[in-house]
Amino acid sequence: MGKNIPIMAIVYDFDGTLSPRDMQEYDFIPKLGMSSKKFWKEVQEKAQEYNSDRILTYMHCMVKKAQEKNVSVQKKKFREFGKEVELFKGVKSWFNRINQYAKKHDLRVEHYIVSSGILEMIMASPIRRWFKKIFASTFIYDSNDVACWPAIAVNYTTKTQFLFRINKGSLDISDDSKINRYVPQEERPIPFERMIYIGDGSTDVPCMKLVKEQGGHSIAVYSPHKSRKKAHSLINQGRVNFVLPADYSKNKSLDKVVKSIIDKISATARVQILEKKRYVNKARGPRNNKNEQK
Repeated sequence: MGKNIPIMAIVYDFDGTLSPRDMQEYDFIPKLGMSSKKFWKEVQEKAQEYNSDRILTYMHCMVKKAQEKNVSVQKKKFREFGKEVELFKGVKSWFNRINQYAKKHDLRVEHYIVSSGILEMIMASPIRRWFKKIFASTFIYDSNDVACWPAIAVNYTTKTQFLFRINKGSLDISDDSKINRYVPQEERPIPFERMIYIGDGSTDVPCMKLVKEQGGHSIAVYSPHKSRKKAHSLINQGRVNFVLPADYSKNKSLDKVVKSIIDKISATARVQILEKKRYVNKARGPRNNKNEQK
């Protein structure tokens, strides 16, 4: 592929989007000897009691409960917990399939995750290699590699920051200089109209709405085995373009819709290239050919 080939981005939430459940529910919470329902109920109660951010609260509860139950929260243990996380049907073959389809349409796809889940758990996933960047919540680790304090907490409002980082090509979280600097739309590596956001729940609403309003495409997915009511409310409220089952298999609804969006992005990109060439040629004016004048 050529150096100047247009780039598009597909941005995914993780829990409920690529995986059927919250990642902590597969291995971490069972090791605490708790039910998932009880753990999340305690998180909600603590958040209300202290009027605290729910993401910061669940991260605090993870560390505190682990200490009480003598469960290791070393970085390597989080990666072990992450290996148990399940994925929706078709996810493992999805990325290569979509990349190849886009390549045939003269596009390059970059895949990103923006998640409130734990970074180290996602890093243990078999699909990790497909992502250009994973933005997720993570801990500060002490000298023994034990989680002791939240380093990054990705909640529903901070998620939108990472869309602008992708849009501007400012992927280093520790560097705020580029994300806060004015960058003309035509100089941004991935315009919003070449962006797809795929999510499932309330924490995704600001991102879904932002991408849709900026000319991109937002897709709300729901587990094929659960109620689709929450997802359908998003399209009724005009916050998403599509509501589809979270089945990533070939020729299923999600596969067909994303490929159709790629078709649209590809066609628009080709027209923009033609328009730019025409403008450049017009600006140069007619060629002054001395031989023809003679």
